[in-house]
Amino acid sequence: MKLNGLAAIVTGGGSGLGAETARMLARGGVKVAVFDVNAGKAEEVAKETGGVAIACDVSDAAAAAAGIATARERHGAARILVNCAGIGLGKRIVGREGPMPLEDYARVIQVNLIGTFNMMRLAATDMSTLAPIVSDHGSEERGVIVSTASIAGYEGQVGQAAYASSKGGIIALTMPAARELSQFGIRVMTIAPGIFRTPLLGKLPDEIQKSLGESVLFPKRLGEPVEFAALVQHIVENGYLNGEVIRLDGGLRMAPR
Repeated sequence: MKLNGLAAIVTGGGSGLGAETARMLARGGVKVAVFDVNAGKAEEVAKETGGVAIACDVSDAAAAAAGIATARERHGAARILVNCAGIGLGKRIVGREGPMPLEDYARVIQVNLIGTFNMMRLAATDMSTLAPIVSDHGSEERGVIVSTASIAGYEGQVGQAAYASSKGGIIALTMPAARELSQFGIRVMTIAPGIFRTPLLGKLPDEIQKSLGESVLFPKRLGEPVEFAALVQHIVENGYLNGEVIRLDGGLRMAPR
């Protein structure tokens, strides 16, 4: 699909990968609704991109539905959904203080996996009602959904049981969702990023960031959010990409710890 004039929803759009994706889509002429639990951050990015800010916990069914309704009122139904909202947790299954609290594990699954599915089911419902766009190759497309997994979904490290489970679930969701939504002309893709220069990683000392970058096969550096955003844009524009998970990691394969 050509970007100009489309409406998009970017979750986790207040910072990091989501914010850069919102910026890149806006530069392409997309009307962007910036969803984030941090209302202030969402407002900053929305102001910068000329979009609308929506404070929303994507794992809450009612809040997500209300947020999508607000975005629809402002921009029309979204043809693009980019799921970037997520949280991390570094805890062992059995630590020094005993077993990981079950509520900690459940919270990561709730936000990362269920939140992604929640936004997917709601946005896809809207997309399915839209008139199709006929591509240059003759296919009729109504929308595209891009979710964010992680290479931890393949090679989770010690302490990443909850996070890896949630991201592995997103990886496994991709193909059945693509198969089901194909009847509506909706494509479903996932990106599995490696180690990226996000605000969370930016809090680490420079020497640790450098060490992490050097663990990448090539190029030996951290990924930049603009590189993630560029892949999102290509997925939207390339109508033959569907049902696939793309690793964006410089060839990195995670060690056990």
